[in-house]
Amino acid sequence: MKTSIISMLMIAVVALGGCQSTGGTGLNKQTAGAAIGGILGGLGGSQIGKGRGRDVAMVVGALAGAAVGSMIGSSMDETDRMQAQGALEKTPDRQPVVWQNPNTNAQYEVTPTRTVQTSRGACREYTTKAVINGKKETVYGYACRQPDGTWQEEKK
Repeated sequence: MKTSIISMLMIAVVALGGCQSTGGTGLNKQTAGAAIGGILGGLGGSQIGKGRGRDVAMVVGALAGAAVGSMIGSSMDETDRMQAQGALEKTPDRQPVVWQNPNTNAQYEVTPTRTVQTSRGACREYTTKAVINGKKETVYGYACRQPDGTWQEEKK
């Protein structure tokens, strides 16, 4: 469950593009990450168990998602989001784009793995490897180019 929550959070970070706050509400990226993580964690937890077990899984998923989302949200800054967007936009399949954020020391590697053309335009499968505070995570995603040129995560 942890990997799917982290995957959804990284997807949300890429989808948010260059936003430093959420819609003018004054929420910072750490708070926004925690909120997104909590929602996605709760949704993930709802897919586990039945009855009271499902309720417990939703609460645990929401709490875990909020914690992980806060960590990822606080570590990814504008530079990281732009790097991730650039990797999806310009990098050939199976070529990694690697960078280290000098402000957070977080390390990222985004590798587009497959590009497909859909009726709405280009979509790409990708892998993101991150090392944040010494913890390694691998995330798999699928994003499509939007009319404004940004990449947004979509279900495959």
